[in-house]
Amino acid sequence: QVQVVESGGGLVQAGGSLRLSCTVSGRTFSKYAMGWFRQAPGKEREFVSAISGNGGRTYLSNSAKGRFTISRDNAKNTVYLQMNGLKPEDTAVYYCAARGEPYTNYASRYEYWGQGTQVTVSS
Repeated sequence: QVQVVESGGGLVQAGGSLRLSCTVSGRTFSKYAMGWFRQAPGKEREFVSAISGNGGRTYLSNSAKGRFTISRDNAKNTVYLQMNGLKPEDTAVYYCAARGEPYTNYASRYEYWGQGTQVTVSS
């Protein structure tokens, strides 16, 4: 059973930063492509970023480019989302997801999901 657990959300002022973490149980973490998604109230879940199993390739949405960075530490079974320059429109529940390679921006193709962590950006 693969378990995905996010942490690091919170309340931050516009322009501030947060780093989200996502830890995955199991011994084959490096075989999983990882993705970050977010869902704001009343909106559909949207792709934010993804990273390949070895961390060599990353993919950012247009809204994340220039502000967010995805990375992973396979020794710690953890993927990170560093978010800088946060805006009120970044307010959402952020979800971490895992799937076998390759990575993708399609949420429906991810097998394992965390429970989400709330990010709130005040203006």
